[in-house]
Amino acid sequence: MKIVSWNVNGIRAAVKKGFSESMAETDADIICLQETKAQPEQVEEALDGMEGYSVFANSAEKKGYSSTAILTRKNPVQVIEDMGIDEHDNEGRVITAEYEDFYLVTVYTPNSGRGLVRLEYRGTWDADFLSYVKKLEESKPVIICGDLNVAHQPIDLANPKNNYNKTAGYTQQEIDGFSALLDAGFVDVFRFRNPEAVVYTYWNYMFNARKRNVGWRIDYFLLSESLLSRVADCHMLTEVLGSDHCPIYLTLS
Repeated sequence: MKIVSWNVNGIRAAVKKGFSESMAETDADIICLQETKAQPEQVEEALDGMEGYSVFANSAEKKGYSSTAILTRKNPVQVIEDMGIDEHDNEGRVITAEYEDFYLVTVYTPNSGRGLVRLEYRGTWDADFLSYVKKLEESKPVIICGDLNVAHQPIDLANPKNNYNKTAGYTQQEIDGFSALLDAGFVDVFRFRNPEAVVYTYWNYMFNARKRNVGWRIDYFLLSESLLSRVADCHMLTEVLGSDHCPIYLTLS
């Protein structure tokens, strides 16, 4: 089974930049999207040419903001939107597909914002999201994928010293929130398989950051430990353009 996760920074814009062609080349069984910035009917319209996939979308109450989606060739047992927590469930940031032998959770974690104005809220989100996925794991293994909006270690961003505790995505609180997922038994698959690899998934549109490879690794596949033996491959599709993020790719046997 091949799974792709991608923060598309607007699905309608991404489609105009070759989204369908790029995804066809991956031959993915499941495509998880973050930051679609569209309502469900707009997602379905934008993806009308993606034959063979069922589309499930979860959208923010605010139009043109946040939102997530899952495209899948194999219909899931069920699809669950959000976490069931009013404080978090109005931005379309979580969508869960239950399959026969695992849950697949696509998440677009809130950014702490310029000046870290949402850092306190981010702490609440991280704790509640951990509780949500651990509850799912009580019945079957969990795959978490998406833009978690945090670089976990210095190796995961180009300028760690300049950004530490100053920039959203690399504060100690956010790092600790991610560490809590690992401490709870989830495995950062790419880093587990590539402990010293310097590869990024996000580059600011400004300052030619992508051309200079001044980036951040903030997009992840996190797996329940029991699924690790099934991992055949996990890598970044850094050559795929169309967003300020690149897709990430997981193959399970």
